[in-house]
Amino acid sequence: LFWLKLLKLDQLEQLDLVVMLLLLSLLLVGHLESHSAMASSSNDGRALNVTLVDIGGTEITRGTWQGDCKALELFQAAYKSKPGFLCKLLHGGKELSPQTDLASLRQDLIHLTVVWMRGNVQNNLLWNHDAFAAVKSDGSVITWGSAESGGDSSLVEHQLQEDVVQVVGNCYAFAAVKSDGSVITWGAADKGGNSSCVKHTLQEGAVQVVGIRDAFAAVKSDGSVITWGDADSGGNSSGIEHQLQEGVVQVVGSESAFAAVKSDGSVITWGDADSGGNISHVEHQLQEGVVQ
Repeated sequence: LFWLKLLKLDQLEQLDLVVMLLLLSLLLVGHLESHSAMASSSNDGRALNVTLVDIGGTEITRGTWQGDCKALELFQAAYKSKPGFLCKLLHGGKELSPQTDLASLRQDLIHLTVVWMRGNVQNNLLWNHDAFAAVKSDGSVITWGSAESGGDSSLVEHQLQEDVVQVVGNCYAFAAVKSDGSVITWGAADKGGNSSCVKHTLQEGAVQVVGIRDAFAAVKSDGSVITWGDADSGGNSSGIEHQLQEGVVQVVGSESAFAAVKSDGSVITWGDADSGGNISHVEHQLQEGVVQ
């Protein structure tokens, strides 16, 4: 206002000048935001050189990804190098989620640390009511207990002599994940012990197997999900199969239903409605943003 008085403008002229200056300011801000958005968009599409190393510094894989990709693609690259294992990805001290945008890392040359994890065998064994399975240090499996519930693995014994990295149990059967990503099952046939109907899809690529009372679900390295066991308890996912073809980063189970979290933060469920298999009343709240 001091400078306006020096210009010896009357009040109306001063008001016109103030309005003009405000409009120019808004135009300038809009231009800067547009330029920033264009720059950000350009960065999102740039090529990023990524190297994955284990905690000992040994290189696992390297490649080029676009900035608009999700970290899920890096998880999948890691899984292919060590089928049957889950992992965490660390960028410095920060853990990445599968939904992380690579562009947010703001670097053209990126080194990520892979921390490998096994499934929690002890907790999963508790699901079996009448039998046990033990994984030995040489990758073989020993079973005992009720034959009908998986205590007798003689029919698949030759496949359990080596390379088993994880065993998961439900109430009446077991599933073993091998180092090549294949899955071997035994126990009560109608409760998941017989996986012959999906055997061709379980030959490779399994990175997580979840067991609930009467069924199993396997997450593969390509983000798809395979299910088998009692149809009413989650063993049949044909009704939502098209939603489980890609992008799944985690599957969890209740007693008789499964829930899958996808890389876009949405949740898909199937199985017994009373056990959580039906989310129609909250579906609109589970379309995005779920991280666990």
